[in-house]
Amino acid sequence: MAFSSSQPPYLSPGIPFSGKIQGGLQDGLKITVSGTVLYCTGTRFAVNFHSGYSDRDIAFHFNPRFEEGGYVVCNTKQNGSWGPEERKMHMPFQMGNPFELCFLVDSWDFKVMVNGNHFMQYSHRVPFHCVDTLSITGAVQLSYISFQNTRVNLTQPAFSTVQFSQTACCPPRPKGRKPKSTGIWPVNSAPITQTVIHTVQSTPGQLFPNPITPPMAYPTTTYPMPFFTSIPGGLYPSKTIFVSGTVLPTAQRFHINLRSGSDIAFHLNPRFDENVVVRNTQINSSWGSEERSLSRKMPFARGRSFSVWITCEGYGLKVAVDGQHLLEYCHRLKNLPAINNLEVGGDVQLTHVQT
Repeated sequence: MAFSSSQPPYLSPGIPFSGKIQGGLQDGLKITVSGTVLYCTGTRFAVNFHSGYSDRDIAFHFNPRFEEGGYVVCNTKQNGSWGPEERKMHMPFQMGNPFELCFLVDSWDFKVMVNGNHFMQYSHRVPFHCVDTLSITGAVQLSYISFQNTRVNLTQPAFSTVQFSQTACCPPRPKGRKPKSTGIWPVNSAPITQTVIHTVQSTPGQLFPNPITPPMAYPTTTYPMPFFTSIPGGLYPSKTIFVSGTVLPTAQRFHINLRSGSDIAFHLNPRFDENVVVRNTQINSSWGSEERSLSRKMPFARGRSFSVWITCEGYGLKVAVDGQHLLEYCHRLKNLPAINNLEVGGDVQLTHVQT
């Protein structure tokens, strides 16, 4: 059965991680793992696609090893026994550096991309429809794990809001709803509302689909810049907006704006020429007072990937970058449902947007 929606992401899950893939693997499902390879905690990490939580049946074992110059081992385990290894004698990851690892499932194989570049394909050895669990172990720290349906029909609404329920085996679900001002954001407690990511039907030979802003479909595999899209229903407490991408190597500035008509309710503006993240609001074409202070160092860097979560609360917005809390911003425009458009511009290339 084809997907009609995608499950919400796991945010900053702990290691070892094990979580359900809602509905199991399906043709066209893209799973993105974003994180950082750690120093001094081992020389390997692994991403496993299981049938159930047992490790006796692993449909796809993806195992980078920082040994002997670095290589990646792929394999399948059936009834507790490993099959023949497939080795890729190339290491696309670097210890201490962030990465974005994408798995696209199709009828014949897994297609794997690392940091936006095609890395390998792994042919199915067992029926992939039986796989319903993802686990990750080893020397990594995770920022997020996201799920995207790439087989959405163009005749379907580009945006639809669906209730999901999600649980993860590790770590335990957090208690209460008290906003946190520091530390790592927990895995989502359920149920929450998310919006299906903007995708179109992929074409033969194309590894990943084209993002769209309705009603126009773009012919390239990158988001157009500047990028505009709607926020269905506007803002409300617990609403989360997610943006990931890569800062261009020669970047000076970029911005993420939450707009209400011609006003900008929230302007998030990393400036590499000043090494600062500026926040502000523009009403009737006039900017208010800037906010510049941060409790930690500049989290964005030229040439590096990033992920930004903006979560609405009753009092204001919480912003996290790469899973770490960065700042809070009190609402200056109080009509939250009217804040219903997202704009991203400047010196970045986007890889993933969810509103």
